[in-house]
Amino acid sequence: MSLISLLPVGKVDRALLVPLAEGLAQHLRAACSIESAGLNADFAFNPARRQYHSTEILKKLLNGHAPEATKVLAVTELDLYIPVLTFVFGEAHLENGCAVVSTHRLRQEFYGLPPHPAVLAERLLKEALHELGHTYGLRHCSDYRCVMSSSNAVERIDLKDAEFCSNCRPAVGLGRN
Repeated sequence: MSLISLLPVGKVDRALLVPLAEGLAQHLRAACSIESAGLNADFAFNPARRQYHSTEILKKLLNGHAPEATKVLAVTELDLYIPVLTFVFGEAHLENGCAVVSTHRLRQEFYGLPPHPAVLAERLLKEALHELGHTYGLRHCSDYRCVMSSSNAVERIDLKDAEFCSNCRPAVGLGRN
């Protein structure tokens, strides 16, 4: 059985991490643990953009977090970007076992709406499954309902299911439906 280690980056509410760990364990049939020691992401901050470079966080993960884990998912509340995009919900390296997701733009409050913890938890699970799917070698899926479909806005995240389609399931060891 694979082990997914959740690594907090910056200050992350544990109330988000516990249900995420449970959801990932259920959807991926994997053990999931939450690391007590987090990662300070000051090294990835870009003052001109006032955001954090997700690729730099991934590089840090590659240098030795949770060696017993099969996969490492960094979870942050910081606003992430890559140079060619204004923001990203997350990023992963194909097949190397490391990914990062951010709750920053998954929150209703970012869009001027009242907080909605259930919506945030659902979006976070979908994005975590999506980025972990990349660590299994999956690319973006053309099925808009598949968790591996590309999302450039929260509305796209809300449209997809928290499931891999029958074409993507085998790559993460779940077989076909």
